[in-house]
Amino acid sequence: MTDALKRLTAEGVAIWLDDLSRKRITSGDLGELLDQQHVVGVTTNPAIFQKAISQGEGYEQQLADLAARRLTVEEAVRMITTADVRDAADVLRPVYEATGGLDGRVSIEVDPRLAHDTRATVAEARQLAWLVDRPNLFIKIPATRAGLPAITETIARGISVNVTLIFSLERYREVMDAYQAGLEQARAKGLDLSGIHSVASFFVSRVDTEIDKRLGELGTEQATALRGRAAVANARLAYEAYEAVVADDRWQALSRAGANPQRPLWASTGVKDPAYPDTLYVTELVAPGTVNTMPEPTLRATEDHGEVTGDTVRGRYEQARADLAALAELGISYDEVVQLLEDEGVEKFETAWTDLLASTEAELKRLGEESGTP
Repeated sequence: MTDALKRLTAEGVAIWLDDLSRKRITSGDLGELLDQQHVVGVTTNPAIFQKAISQGEGYEQQLADLAARRLTVEEAVRMITTADVRDAADVLRPVYEATGGLDGRVSIEVDPRLAHDTRATVAEARQLAWLVDRPNLFIKIPATRAGLPAITETIARGISVNVTLIFSLERYREVMDAYQAGLEQARAKGLDLSGIHSVASFFVSRVDTEIDKRLGELGTEQATALRGRAAVANARLAYEAYEAVVADDRWQALSRAGANPQRPLWASTGVKDPAYPDTLYVTELVAPGTVNTMPEPTLRATEDHGEVTGDTVRGRYEQARADLAALAELGISYDEVVQLLEDEGVEKFETAWTDLLASTEAELKRLGEESGTP
């Protein structure tokens, strides 16, 4: 473990890997990341699985078996992805046990085509929980308008949730409310709240990508000075909102009943603009009780040259508000940007899922023809 990753952990940031493949599991690479880079969790999404299955190794035999069984492509994809998540959860199980269920978790997302269907999302969450059948699983549910009641109902059923695709502060507050409502319903049913966990994935880099584009179009000195500031400011104010929620009476009552806080998780932390430090969304978002899920290049960059100097979130809220206010003064609409990013986020995951289905279907067809299966 390097000093930077050790310090990050000491500051209360859980390091998760935003990637998974069968080769990473079977080669022992995932285990090495746990032992040497202090990784304590894994997140996945449709794009990650699309890349793993279409380009990776280790899926041939399972695909051949699925072709022989004549499963539909949707069923085949779920069998493949849940197998990977189940095996990764087993690798991470010691971390889960050592942290009392806080970390050592693996996330899998509901079908992104269901993002605007509450009932279908809850049904999918239940199905995924049953298929993976591991206590250290997170079901990822997008923070769309239809996703909010799905979060509440899924939590109320005792299923732990990773809320994904959060971009706006208003939606984040609604997510925290949905989580607490779910816990209150679970408590009313007599469920043990201590066994229910959640994280709220607040997306970072995509905010800068969109706002920087608009700042570039303005081209003024004031606009240039604001480049690369919006995403960190937005995330810092999200943490301020989190602090307000865990301090209020409603949460304190749930805490006394054994509930676990819904930790803020910084997602989309790979830096898109090469002009910025490649550890920007790690070193500038250090705060206790958070998670940072990193693609491997960001993890390696932090390991190599990340400078972790302590808490870089608390005490910086006024500057964050000033940065967002300056954007509004330039005519950049925060509400418009975050809604656009949510819509694009769902669309990108739907596209990745469609691509995954198409490539898997082609492979199933090829294997079926080779084996003589009609």
